[in-house]
Amino acid sequence: MSGAVGAHKSVLLFHCEEMRELAEQVVARNDDIELRSISWRTFADGFPNLFISNAHTIRGRHVAFLASFSSPSVIFEQLSIIYALPKLFISSFTLILPFFPTGTSERMEDEGDVATAFTLARILSNIPISRGGPSSLVIFDIHALQERFYFGDSVLPCFESGIPLLKSRLQELPDSDNITIAFPDDGAWKRFYKQLQHFPMVVCNKVREGEQRIVRIKEGDPRGRHVVIVDDLVQSGGTLIECQKVLAQHGAAKVSAYVTHGIFPNKSWEKFQPDNGEGPEHGLSHFWITDSCPLTVNAVKDRQPFEILSLAGPIASALQI
Repeated sequence: MSGAVGAHKSVLLFHCEEMRELAEQVVARNDDIELRSISWRTFADGFPNLFISNAHTIRGRHVAFLASFSSPSVIFEQLSIIYALPKLFISSFTLILPFFPTGTSERMEDEGDVATAFTLARILSNIPISRGGPSSLVIFDIHALQERFYFGDSVLPCFESGIPLLKSRLQELPDSDNITIAFPDDGAWKRFYKQLQHFPMVVCNKVREGEQRIVRIKEGDPRGRHVVIVDDLVQSGGTLIECQKVLAQHGAAKVSAYVTHGIFPNKSWEKFQPDNGEGPEHGLSHFWITDSCPLTVNAVKDRQPFEILSLAGPIASALQI
């Protein structure tokens, strides 16, 4: 199955250990992508002892690396590979980082706040150039829209989205003609409304009442509809659950959710229960996430109401650009 129309580009795909399963799925989508391996070892002192297998055979080839910056502890070893691969006389280098992790909780409000998202963008902007020129960087649904402009001129960022996967999945539902999209806040609406504008919409917002922040419906009508809450990521899940409750109170027939990046620190995915056909006040009909965060996928893949929408196809297509 081809990932692009027209001329095909043969690509060698390396990956970190967390991304092995997704890398195998990417290769299965396109015969022009070949899986390659890296030996991820450590020395006695705990520092990385890394080895790129058959490094001499990648000269003159298009090379990609599928990364997962799931915690600060794994970023250094992957950066070491990311900086090494372009120097092996390759034709081009593409870094696929489905989830750009820093900056999701940062608020630059006081003097002394450090923008770590900008720091990581600067590091990635200085990936060595290959024989073919600057490296390419593929990211899905970056959290803060201004982070698109953090990258320098020495890297070519390509910003993709998981929303097409959601739209395809919604078309398969038996009630696909009764879908309404809900956004938990104005930020989610700004990020996604253009891709979902053919659906009826509900926009929620948070208002402060005393010491509490209450989710309310700002505009739209969920009555009798299968309402799908859409956002780029979920952390604790508190806002999504409050949205579910307020949509149920306003007459939604079903409530589901979609996020591109299911982070769920401290097993917060345990908060989400299936509705079991008993109505949206009891839980979610579906909770769709992509496989951008593989540790989450391993935790929830056999648990209702979660369903994984794989980025393998979009990644395979992006590698043919």
